[in-house]
Amino acid sequence: MKNQRNNQKSLRKLTKEWFLKAQDDELSDRDILTDREGAASTVCFLSQQIAEKSLKGYLVFKERRFPKIHDLDKLVRLCKIIDSEFGKIKNDAKHLTDFYIATRYPGDYPQFNFKDTEKAFKKALKIKNFVLDKVKI
Repeated sequence: MKNQRNNQKSLRKLTKEWFLKAQDDELSDRDILTDREGAASTVCFLSQQIAEKSLKGYLVFKERRFPKIHDLDKLVRLCKIIDSEFGKIKNDAKHLTDFYIATRYPGDYPQFNFKDTEKAFKKALKIKNFVLDKVKI
């Protein structure tokens, strides 16, 4: 019984840590979007990270293992196994997934502008808020 309580406490702590990391990314995005100083690609990347860390926090909360991936579509599918309502954020996740690679490495990727960043940030917040509504810690 004591081990189970300690395990639940540990899971809650780890879940909170995932959400705090997502919150850090959100704060950085807000600063860049407010001042319009900084790289638009950074906001797109951090928006993907907000969604990723929120989804992983949910999976930790539900005591589910997940692979070390950055593909939000796959993470949503893992969450959807637990709760079918995650299908509601599938398109938002799909939109953000590509930002992980496209914003970090040079290549045949588009240049990002602040219109792109605002759209990405809104989608990230939608996913984050959706997840937080599901998790009561």
